[in-house]
Amino acid sequence: MLKTLDLHQVMVIDIETVPQYASFQDVPPHFQELWEQKTHYQRNSDQSPEDFYEKAGIMAEFGKIICISLGIFNTENGETTLRIKSIFGDDEKMLLEQFSALLNNQSPTLMFCAHNGKEFDFPYLCRRILVNGIEIPSQLQLSGKKPWEINHIDTMELWKFGDYKHFTSLNLLAAILNIPTPKDDINGAQVKQVYYEEKNLDRIVTYCQKDVITTAQVLLKFKGMDVIPPENIRIVT
Repeated sequence: MLKTLDLHQVMVIDIETVPQYASFQDVPPHFQELWEQKTHYQRNSDQSPEDFYEKAGIMAEFGKIICISLGIFNTENGETTLRIKSIFGDDEKMLLEQFSALLNNQSPTLMFCAHNGKEFDFPYLCRRILVNGIEIPSQLQLSGKKPWEINHIDTMELWKFGDYKHFTSLNLLAAILNIPTPKDDINGAQVKQVYYEEKNLDRIVTYCQKDVITTAQVLLKFKGMDVIPPENIRIVT
């Protein structure tokens, strides 16, 4: 698979998101009503809109991005390396402006790669960029493009092999492909708590970077390549 894919034209990406407000009580009344309408058919019969607000971070209309981690492949001394950079902060607009400025300095044909990116990361980014009044970078624009012109790689979609019902988490895919991953001290469901209660954004950034590394290693497996050893992975601050 992916034998002709040029890794130097690929940017691996992962985002971390949280609800826009720390609690449902902080949400403006009008948006509380809209949240109740939006989630009416998603909630169990015994779940109130307030109980369900823990999931607001995964919906672009009610969440915000607090971290974008990016991975770029390089070749040094004949070996494949991975460089990781993260853009993060409490001010989503400033974060997305930095992200857009970074992409404007990249090739318009740059390919994004993410796990479940087509269902989550890519559309979420576009929606929040639009909400914040920023022009969507060319690498994320889909309007008017034919399917084969869209430079987005989704490792979960690759694993589906055409099976539209099949969902596989990144952790499971890494495990079955025998990709070593560092043990995480948090998971996606805990990001809201770590952000609003612990106020530990650095911890979330580390978690996001680990997902980028794992996704990059999965992509290499799809190409029939060896994974990148830890000494060839660099975090750029």
